[in-house]
Amino acid sequence: MCYDVTSGLKALIKYAKHRRDDPNYIAALEKKLETWIKDLPQHHYVIGFAHPKLMVFTNEKPDDPQAFYWGLIPHWVKDAATAKTICNQTLNAKCETIFDKPSFRLPAKKKRCLVYIDGFFEHHHAGKKTIPFHIRSKDDEPLALAGLWDEWVNKETGEILRTVSIVTTKANEVMKKIHNNPKLEEARMPVILNKEEQDQWLMDCSNEKDELQLLALCKPFDPSKLEYYTVPRLKGKEAVGDTEEALRKVKYPELDSSEMALE
Repeated sequence: MCYDVTSGLKALIKYAKHRRDDPNYIAALEKKLETWIKDLPQHHYVIGFAHPKLMVFTNEKPDDPQAFYWGLIPHWVKDAATAKTICNQTLNAKCETIFDKPSFRLPAKKKRCLVYIDGFFEHHHAGKKTIPFHIRSKDDEPLALAGLWDEWVNKETGEILRTVSIVTTKANEVMKKIHNNPKLEEARMPVILNKEEQDQWLMDCSNEKDELQLLALCKPFDPSKLEYYTVPRLKGKEAVGDTEEALRKVKYPELDSSEMALE
């Protein structure tokens, strides 16, 4: 599953160009991001259970960047205690069940979004040790993930929270080797959308045919378009924390090179 990400937002112009090709839009978005991004915390490594704000483009405002908390709180949740519990269970949403699960059913039909990140992390199990991998675009572009969002109102305080879940699918051939947690039924990865698929994910959904079109986008991403490499420890006593060090390439002697031939 995708529980750890890099949301450093490398270069504003890259995000602008990745969303649209129109020069006027790119200029306007870049200017907007220069101001807006100051209020969005930058992370080299952050875990989903910390519920960081992530950069999203919603189906309602497809050209405007917004910052939503990671961990979807359905609109029907009644109290803050339940909201605190459920947001830890909704960091990810399996694409196969998004139109069935109560937490995701309405967002899947009416509230979809793109989640822009620089990369994500997964841990490979090698014997009794876990080895962290960083996964990012090979061309150093941002990754656009399929997301679901919702809006929850705290009835006690009146606070409005906009939250998001990252949709996952079956892992591609490389991610199967990396994401080999023996406790899981199968290896997964986030749904990464090509540029031409992004607006398709935000399209109106009013019938079963539309649902099938959306699910068709939820496929394993082309492994040749991603870069995969091991990084310093992210958990335990040796953890480097949310620092640039978390993105440094390192080698682990306990990794069997033949088993982990990723190309």
